[in-house]
Amino acid sequence: MIKVGDKLPAGKLQEFIEVEGNGCSLGPNTFDVEQITAGKKIAIFGLPGAYTPTCSAKHVPGYVEKFDALKQAGIDEIWCVSVNDAFVMGAWGRDQHTAGKVRMMADGSADFTKATGLTLDLTARGMGLRSNRYSMLVVDGVVKSLNIEGPGKFEVSDAGTMLAQAKQLLG
Repeated sequence: MIKVGDKLPAGKLQEFIEVEGNGCSLGPNTFDVEQITAGKKIAIFGLPGAYTPTCSAKHVPGYVEKFDALKQAGIDEIWCVSVNDAFVMGAWGRDQHTAGKVRMMADGSADFTKATGLTLDLTARGMGLRSNRYSMLVVDGVVKSLNIEGPGKFEVSDAGTMLAQAKQLLG
């Protein structure tokens, strides 16, 4: 499992792009994790799935709400990573009003999630292999803080915890 001090694993994530430009076409675009983390400070949070209760009611809204404070603390980008396809993540992002604040990054085949070791097997609940609920502060591709939730919990991966860590580690 990934830990503080580790470099993020090589891999690709997809993001549904709403407006064509900056070298991105409309629809799903694939991004190389190493390339898009280079030289940036990124707050990444992972969660079990789009449209699920805690994810939709608390996790994503918290990061949208604290966007300005996280930017002021030195965060360049905020990513939400989930084992869903880019179309679902794009639609969920529209519903959650994440545009310009949180990048909704799809890990459709769970390759990135498997590489981090942050998987959650929800097969018994009909959801298959998913991402555990977590947050991490990544600087230039290296994990500086990592907060992994216990089963069924939402206590340490929230935006408030990330904001406090960003202020401490980047301030």
